Order: sequence, then C-alpha cells, then structure tokens
Amino acid sequence: MTEQSDKTRFIRGNDRIDRLVADPLIADDVTRYASERAEVNRIYAQGLADIRKAGKLTQTEVATILDTDQGTVSRIENRDDLLLSTLRQYLAAAGAVHAKIVVEKEGVEITLDLDSFG
Repeated sequence: MTEQSDKTRFIRGNDRIDRLVADPLIADDVTRYASERAEVNRIYAQGLADIRKAGKLTQTEVATILDTDQGTVSRIENRDDLLLSTLRQYLAAAGAVHAKIVVEKEGVEITLDLDSFG
C-alpha cells in the first residue's frame, strides 16, 4: 500500500479513539475529552429518555416517582404525542425544574411554562 493511500484510508471513529487512548503522550487528554463529551451529550437531550438519563435515572426510578410501572414510562418515552400535563409530570419526575417549551415563530421566541399545567 502506498503512503498516500494509507493516509486516505477510512478508519472507524472508535478505532481512531482506541489508537489515541493507547498513545501514552495523549491518553489522559483523550480520556478527559471523552468525559467532557459525555457531559455535553447529557446537556443536549434529543428525547425524554435522554432527559431521564441526564438525571442518571432508570425508567423504574421514574416510574416509582410517578406511582406507575416501568412499562408505562417506556410508553411515555416512545410516544410521539403527549398531553402537556403528562409531559410536565414526566419531566418533574426526571428532575427537571421549571420546564418550558420554547418555540420560534417569525423570529420571535414564545415560551410556554409547563408548570401552569400542574
């Protein structure tokens, strides 16, 4: 294999990280950045399960807080429609404080305070 084709060869991201972690000169930095990346991922949740996981809670723990069962929490997390009151209860159980929905319409941000559905 030529030097040029070796440089342009595709390397899976996890393989690249494994190589970096194995390099003693930068292993500590790679580990620290991985930890920081995990924290950022906790902040940018894409769904209800991500919010629950950011609070380091299991479905069973949230179910206990909601006085329901784990299966119900799973269904809530996987639904594509929820009553706002259900969403507020779930978010409160997951540890969210003063949950809000923020939308933008014609350049103006509109905030809906979910606490008003309590």
